[in-house]
Amino acid sequence: MILGNGRPTVQSTPCELCQLRKRPGLREFSKEELEFVKTFKVDELRVEPGISFLREGSRSEHLYTVLKGWAFRYKVLDDGRRQILNYALPADMVGLQGTLMREMQHSVEALTPVVLCVFPRAKLWELYSRLPSLAFDITWLAAREEQLIDEHLVSLGRRTALERTAFLLLHLFVRAEEAGLVKDATIQFPFTQQHVADTLGMSLVHTNKTLKRLFLTQAVRWKDRVFEVLNRTALESIAGTSVNQHIPRPFI
Repeated sequence: MILGNGRPTVQSTPCELCQLRKRPGLREFSKEELEFVKTFKVDELRVEPGISFLREGSRSEHLYTVLKGWAFRYKVLDDGRRQILNYALPADMVGLQGTLMREMQHSVEALTPVVLCVFPRAKLWELYSRLPSLAFDITWLAAREEQLIDEHLVSLGRRTALERTAFLLLHLFVRAEEAGLVKDATIQFPFTQQHVADTLGMSLVHTNKTLKRLFLTQAVRWKDRVFEVLNRTALESIAGTSVNQHIPRPFI
């Protein structure tokens, strides 16, 4: 199944061969859990960049796990201003809100080409009733989303522009590490300064000036979307916190 520019259909990835299962930061499934997930997954959805595959106000019949790529959750005000709420990376689940609360309260857009594992809402109760361990995993993922929103609220309410910018980049860098996307303290971030501005609630001009201030500290380098942490301790000091990896963390 494809959203965006048409491409030849690629066979779905068998769950037992899922690339996410090789990640050291993700917990292992028991044989029973793996067998259930194999029946729970019904398809793979491929989404082109710029396509919103979940929309605010819609009722989703499915929830998804990001297999490949980056996406972001966002809301748009009546005048067109956009607030990015957070980002979804490989192993993250999206669509749970629309599944449990009947309709989405935000939209989700593909930032890069994205591959999603598709799970039907109708089978969610079976998961909860048959496999409490997987039910706990979904609860953990929902609680983690709440934690991320809490940190975002602190940034918008109390952190300075420099602090919130440093925190966001540190936070996304650590999550990318968790997803196995960082090599030698370097990653090619797929987002632009406009995405950063829309996440931090700042103008593009203010964001650009703040990033230049951050670069002068020599804690990070970001050129042509290639982001490198040069001094992690300094970056954590500017952000006013350290962001710890969750190892091992669940996924569905």
